[in-house]
Amino acid sequence: MFSLSVPLGKFVRRVSRLRGGGSAFPGLVVEKIDPGFMQRTLSTLPHGVAVVSGTNGKTTTTKMVVELLESQGLKVFTNRTGSNFTRGVAAALLGEVDWRGRLDADIAVLELDEAHAVHFVNRVPPRYSLLLNVLRDQLDRFGEIDKTAQLLQHIASKTTGTVVLNREDPRVARIADTLHGPEVLYFGLDDSLLGTFPSDDELRAGPGSPVPAVPERPRADVVLRRVGADDADFEYDGGTVTTGMKLRGVYNIFNAAAALALARSICGSGAATANHGTLLKALSEVAPAFGRGESLTVDGLPLDLVLVKNPSGFRLGLKSFPSGGYATMIAINDNYADGRDMSWLWDVDFDSLRAEGVDQVTGSRAYDMALRLQYDEVQIGAVDTDIPAALADFIRKGKGKPKRVFCTYTSMLAIRRELSKITTVEVVS
Repeated sequence: MFSLSVPLGKFVRRVSRLRGGGSAFPGLVVEKIDPGFMQRTLSTLPHGVAVVSGTNGKTTTTKMVVELLESQGLKVFTNRTGSNFTRGVAAALLGEVDWRGRLDADIAVLELDEAHAVHFVNRVPPRYSLLLNVLRDQLDRFGEIDKTAQLLQHIASKTTGTVVLNREDPRVARIADTLHGPEVLYFGLDDSLLGTFPSDDELRAGPGSPVPAVPERPRADVVLRRVGADDADFEYDGGTVTTGMKLRGVYNIFNAAAALALARSICGSGAATANHGTLLKALSEVAPAFGRGESLTVDGLPLDLVLVKNPSGFRLGLKSFPSGGYATMIAINDNYADGRDMSWLWDVDFDSLRAEGVDQVTGSRAYDMALRLQYDEVQIGAVDTDIPAALADFIRKGKGKPKRVFCTYTSMLAIRRELSKITTVEVVS
């Protein structure tokens, strides 16, 4: 059905991009004038919609799922900007549909913010959902983490086909007990890796607390058995396979198990359906999503961007990307997209940065971050709330050394904008 909302939305999108506006604004416009646009467009897809949600890892996991499915010959629509509100999905659709509103795709794989996913699935029930984890994040928006678990449970309840759950996150695994319609699959960890991914309750318990009994875990469709420097072992279908990995960071590799589980479910896990050799080759070639362990080149040396937005993410980032031999900057903002409540910084252990210190601290909450580092006796080179000035100073003083920047979401966007003036930065629109 032809709708004037599509030409108008495309026009708004073009004007917005020319003026440097936000990627989600055209979606907001089309939602207002044509509330049925998303449902009407996505309902035509042969394989339906897959939703990826959870506290950590949505963007990189979605990217992995997309590339795995494309390796199997499927045409995939996705919201690759990482704008994970419903209006972001609508805006991405405007960029892909023709003037009559038709989408040339087999399946949609969508990263969705936990709260906005609830509104989305009420309008567009997904055929598949992948629920990654529940951790403290943006408490000013979500409240206690049990509320976040309830949001994920609602996504699962609206799923018509298969729900893929994190076996190792107790709040996510318990969602299975509430489901009566969809098939439930799990991804999980080898026992030797469990200590690397503590649950939120274990993070809050702190050292010296009694270790809770580990309940019997369900069988997982895909299990991460080992993480190497540039490869990993995954077990599925009763065997273990080794594959190289461009992705860095143990949390990214665990999410690779999640992506494999979802892709296998969509394509079919049997040998006659999914081509497992092609799947593994595609997995080995996935590069980090923008700002999530992304490595850029400055003065001929790498500059890594590591997104941090909650205690677990920062702890895993510090563990996955050791500071030794690197110049280090931390950029902390408290804009709406970051979360206003930065008290979680006090739940992160920064001892690993003590040996070589932090060269630069920046962002709107730079002085809060600096105070936190002082309590862990981490030497600080400079503090400057102005991100462009701080980044320029960091690059100048760190000349001759590889660099690493731990950053919240909006500070990461600001840093990428500045870096695009001096090096090649992938344009994400």
